[in-house]
Amino acid sequence: MKVIVFLITAALSSGALANGYTAECGPYSMIARKGQLNSINGERVTTQKIAFLGEDGIKIDMTLMPSRSGNNYGFQYIHRPGSNSRFLNVQLLQNSLDAPKIIGSFPCKKVND
Repeated sequence: MKVIVFLITAALSSGALANGYTAECGPYSMIARKGQLNSINGERVTTQKIAFLGEDGIKIDMTLMPSRSGNNYGFQYIHRPGSNSRFLNVQLLQNSLDAPKIIGSFPCKKVND
């Protein structure tokens, strides 16, 4: 597991510090640290699934259940292979399958630690 987190950190860093990466995505701040679950707006995610997309792409699916606000959220960070663009999709997770989906997508930029 630590090896996977290290590889994620290395893939995300693109010249950032070897111990982590910070990205600002709209109103959200995402922090990836070696050997830890990611944090979003200072809250550690409860689940995290990582998939590599080619040689330099990555997709990270995360959930935050419950957040400080009491709501449950799903996050998806995507860096497409061969591209410098990164974005974060956010969905409010609701109990009812009939409820309308509330989804936002935010472009991300790297922040120096």
